[in-house]
Amino acid sequence: MYNRFAYVYDALIKDVDYKKWVDYYIKIFQRYGLNEPKLGLDLGCGTGSMTTELAKRGIEMTGVDISEDMLMVAREKSEGMDILYLNQDMREFELYGTVDFIVSSLDCMNYITDKRDLLKVMKLVNNYLNPGGLFIFDINTRYKLENVIGENTFVLEDDDAFCVWQNEYDRKKKISDFYLTFFMKDGEEYVRFDEEHSERAYEIDEIKEIIHKSGMKLLKVYHDLSFKNPEKNSERVFFVAVEQGKNI
Repeated sequence: MYNRFAYVYDALIKDVDYKKWVDYYIKIFQRYGLNEPKLGLDLGCGTGSMTTELAKRGIEMTGVDISEDMLMVAREKSEGMDILYLNQDMREFELYGTVDFIVSSLDCMNYITDKRDLLKVMKLVNNYLNPGGLFIFDINTRYKLENVIGENTFVLEDDDAFCVWQNEYDRKKKISDFYLTFFMKDGEEYVRFDEEHSERAYEIDEIKEIIHKSGMKLLKVYHDLSFKNPEKNSERVFFVAVEQGKNI
């Protein structure tokens, strides 16, 4: 997962405003009494854009990702910053101690396509949070995966890369398969490579149940980067959960 894609990832999602996302996280911290957190984890940190933005706010950050290629880009991006990056599968991640908060951004949780594995992740999150620590994550909704991405094809372009993104959605399994074909500039030529990814569409109630089973307490579910309730056609929703004692 995310092999050569790591080197074009940032260019292809350049519209993501990481500062705006972190501002939103900070507002959630303040809303739920987590004032001036010292230690944080970015779970599924990718190329580290969110991790570095959080570190700029004076937080000691750790980033975990399954892709060593993504982490190579992250380390280059955060050179000179005191960030620890760990090459680990989020279903089995291990930290050296507990943290004040954990964030998982840009639909990382959708990539956990087995509900049992998602429960494992949630239990580990609860285990590595300090008492009262917060877990904030977002998902692509079923509405988005089924109706917006659906069976559609998209073209993404940058000066150095061109991507054709084809999608298939299995309504029975609630699995969206992404087939990405890249043409990446290499000198005067373009090199082609292909990637395949899958996301699972989770219902909000499914996630609520998994959070409860993990030992955490769900505080709130919000519509995309807001403090509004989710809407019928919300494409992204955010979950805020709190540590409630250890059970693993």
